[in-house]
Amino acid sequence: MGSGGLDSSSSNGKIKSKSKSNSSLWLASNPSKRWGEMFFLFYTPFWLTLCLGIVVPYKLYESFTEWEYLLIGLVSALPAFLIPLVLVGKADSSTCWRDRYWVKASLWIIIFSYVGNYFWTHYFFTVLGASYTFPSWRMNNVPHTTFLLSHVCFLFYHVASNLTLRRLRHSIADLSEPVQWIVEATWILALSYFIAYLETFAIANFPYYEFVDRAAMYKVGSLFYAIYFLVSFPMFIRIDEKPGDRWDLARVAIDSLGAAMLVTIILDLWRIYLGPIIPIPDTKQCIQPGIPWFS
Repeated sequence: MGSGGLDSSSSNGKIKSKSKSNSSLWLASNPSKRWGEMFFLFYTPFWLTLCLGIVVPYKLYESFTEWEYLLIGLVSALPAFLIPLVLVGKADSSTCWRDRYWVKASLWIIIFSYVGNYFWTHYFFTVLGASYTFPSWRMNNVPHTTFLLSHVCFLFYHVASNLTLRRLRHSIADLSEPVQWIVEATWILALSYFIAYLETFAIANFPYYEFVDRAAMYKVGSLFYAIYFLVSFPMFIRIDEKPGDRWDLARVAIDSLGAAMLVTIILDLWRIYLGPIIPIPDTKQCIQPGIPWFS
């Protein structure tokens, strides 16, 4: 066999071509987007091991003060911004920083996760019976640490969603459009619920994020949390996905804010018409129409 795949036999050439085709079913055609998604995936084990492989199993949090909780958030989130600035991918080497996919993806998730923490966490308080009891400096009664950790969590979730959605779309490309829509919507619902459930289960050993009824949170609360991703997964993948359709940062910001607004509306409709999933003391309930903290 020659050193180049194109010079090999016909059958070997077909095998190599097929292998390349299969790999591309998961990966973005845009080189910058492909590099950015792979970076976020390869970065995930670092913060995941730090938080769920070291801090929680060894109960280091028992001696944490506000400083340590803030530090764990910064150590987890900041490298996701700093590493791509220093180790510039080949696909981005001749591109202005604002045109690089990882910058756009980071901005989208920053906005979405900020809104999620600042506003939607209150639905966890009033609808799901959740509470944070660890020492932390807070913004709108939400620990700063959760703002930082949500960023890297959401980056991982959305990149994983991109890969699976891309692969699914290749698999169902020959089906009729209505069937494609139904299959994709079903997959997004299943993936959203799975991720919401998995996150709740993964942090079960951390005693300072509490629920009135953890079993109800697993079953029903995970569906409430999945609403975030039902909206965000199909919207996030659109960034720089189509050849020739490059997004600028303004479009990214507007799109993320639009997704956040839609999630807010759906969450509040749940609160008003379905109500809390467990009995909540009157002091924590909001029986007035409108978002919870306006009562």
